Amino acid sequence: MALSLRTNQIFNLTLNAIRQIPPLAWIPLLILWFGIGEVTKIILIIKSAFFPILLSTINGIQTTPMTYIELGNLYQFNIWQKLRKIYIPSLLPNLFTGLRLAMGLSWATVVAAEMIAANSGIGYRINDARIMLDSPVVIVGILVIGIVGLLLDKILLIISYYLLPWLRRERR
Repeated sequence: MALSLRTNQIFNLTLNAIRQIPPLAWIPLLILWFGIGEVTKIILIIKSAFFPILLSTINGIQTTPMTYIELGNLYQFNIWQKLRKIYIPSLLPNLFTGLRLAMGLSWATVVAAEMIAANSGIGYRINDARIMLDSPVVIVGILVIGIVGLLLDKILLIISYYLLPWLRRERR
């Protein structure tokens, strides 16, 4: 979409409309179609993660410095060479930002979905403890959510640290 005006014109309106629908709004329909279970959670994760990743990728491509593109043209790079040597390295920092956002949104969506309609999971346990007026279990559940979210974010930061060595040099 970032490189093709025609593709952007075809998909932009539809994707923007779908993006505006919160992931939790899909729960009733997903339960009707797939029941309460893992398939519903996976679809919610995909819905939560897709748009932050897509938008950050598009932004990464669109903010590629024009001098890099001109240099690729000077060397007569074909589209695949431009993708591999110019666009992908340029979009990776934005992509990792999108992945971090997507991870957080997906994690929050799954926990919330488990609180609404599930028969297992941390969200289910917290909601069950709430019904039983068991505050310590609710608090522990909240802490577990925070710790798992923090660990997932740190894992992505470590991966980006090793995959984007040029950013390490820039951050010193």
